[in-house]
Amino acid sequence: MKTRTLGNHLEVSALGLGCMGLSFAYDPVPDRQQGIALLRAAAERGVTFFDTAEVYGPFANEELLGEALAPFKGQVKIATKFGFRIDERGRQVGVDSRPEHIREVTEASLRRLKVETIDLLYQHRVDPEVPIEDVAGTVKDLIRAGKVKHFGLSEAGAQTIRRAHAVQPVTALQSEYSLWWREPEKEILPTLEELGIGFVPYSPLGRGFLTGKIDENTQFDKTDFRNIVPRFTPEARKANQSLVALLDRLATRKQVTPAQLALAWLLAQKPWIVPIPGTTRRHRLEENLGALDVALTSAEVQEISAAVSNTPVEGARYPEKMQRMTGR
Repeated sequence: MKTRTLGNHLEVSALGLGCMGLSFAYDPVPDRQQGIALLRAAAERGVTFFDTAEVYGPFANEELLGEALAPFKGQVKIATKFGFRIDERGRQVGVDSRPEHIREVTEASLRRLKVETIDLLYQHRVDPEVPIEDVAGTVKDLIRAGKVKHFGLSEAGAQTIRRAHAVQPVTALQSEYSLWWREPEKEILPTLEELGIGFVPYSPLGRGFLTGKIDENTQFDKTDFRNIVPRFTPEARKANQSLVALLDRLATRKQVTPAQLALAWLLAQKPWIVPIPGTTRRHRLEENLGALDVALTSAEVQEISAAVSNTPVEGARYPEKMQRMTGR
């Protein structure tokens, strides 16, 4: 398995596994044994970077990883996240990065993950009520206490990243980035490169859309998160088929799948980018890992980038309320 290094010495497999869909957001959710089997298959294939969060479930995803990855203790790196307030009914009811809440969540995550130290702890979303310096300082204390190894941010803006990094070096930023969401290229990627911070793109396949398996006639389960995403209305999906068709043509010429081409393009952007595609199926896991063997020339990367830039994308990536929580 090829490896890459995020920030200050966190070496992981060049592709990680986003685990949210194993218990949350996308349907159908596999049963527990299927989820365990997939996680262990990934580890056996050499994947060493697994991404979860307390809010996925909530709590169920961390518990799943704790059980599934116990036999691989010391061989894999697990990233999890704090930053949301969860009520007694398991509902997400806003952000919360107060220092006491961070410490409480960290202890709970350690128990669920069955580890002594969290490899990478992200702030899931920036809390406008808590100075980022206080957040970074709290994680710094957790690192000194041996409960956390590395500090990360998710969907943070450039100035927030700089302020946090000045208190506790940020190892990685996790934000959405793919062929149909390239906003990080404007300000975020240059900032990360300047500061020596790694980048972990989530939804690198556009929540499944870039695989070419979704069109305007696709029916999502009523609990599927994509039902509330503007980019996934039937009208937007129909309009965005032009992007899928373009990707399919380019992939056919390269003799790879559209998903493999989309991941290979991301991997070619910077050597410190580690995408975390998620899946619930073993054959999709194998397909995604195949992207590591797709070599794109600089000319091919530029051609793909230019072609996609000329293909407009319809619809916002999040509902308005959630969109306001990104890029702070």
